[in-house]
Amino acid sequence: MNKEWSEMNKIMQKQLTRTSFTDGINTLLQLREILMQEVMSWKDELDEKDYCAIPFINANGYHSKTIAYSIWHISRIEDIVVHTLIKNNRQVFFEGNYQKRMNSPIITTGNELVKEQISEFSKCLNLDVLYEYITAVKTSTDEWLRSIDYTELKRKFGDEDKRRIRELNVVSSDEKAVWLIDYWCNKDVKGLIQMPLSRHWIMHVEAGIRIKNKIKNKIK
Repeated sequence: MNKEWSEMNKIMQKQLTRTSFTDGINTLLQLREILMQEVMSWKDELDEKDYCAIPFINANGYHSKTIAYSIWHISRIEDIVVHTLIKNNRQVFFEGNYQKRMNSPIITTGNELVKEQISEFSKCLNLDVLYEYITAVKTSTDEWLRSIDYTELKRKFGDEDKRRIRELNVVSSDEKAVWLIDYWCNKDVKGLIQMPLSRHWIMHVEAGIRIKNKIKNKIK
């Protein structure tokens, strides 16, 4: 894991106490902005076809995907968790008609997809709109983070929250995906800040960098 990002994540977690809560949120917002800048930098470094490349197709790990998938996956999971689970309101995805505008064949997190399915899915996506989507999701989440206080961190979730997520069909019933609902709902808000609002970003952005570097080395 990137040492700077890992250290910021550790500091943020330690700061999320009653006395230093604001500092913790500020550290989190700074980390998220650094990660977003990395994602945005790929627009200048990669061609459209690179977003669909899957150079580690037989590997185990986050780098066994495509860059387009990684951006989609970060965005969808954060959108579902923040809007459907935590805030119980309409997802950015639906509010902005992103499925149609992005030409996406799915509305899920994408966990159910494997190997060539990931590459074929990535080829469908309008990359400009995909970038618009991740920007809109991050902006919405950041606004929410700035609005909460320490007492929000201890809020927990239950069966009704699980039902709301299932009814939207935004998590596949496939065994590779369905576990997500219990995973999220067994956490409190503080746990969700770690996964997916910080560490999940780090893992997938690092995977994107690894994919990008492999592609660029092949070009050379």
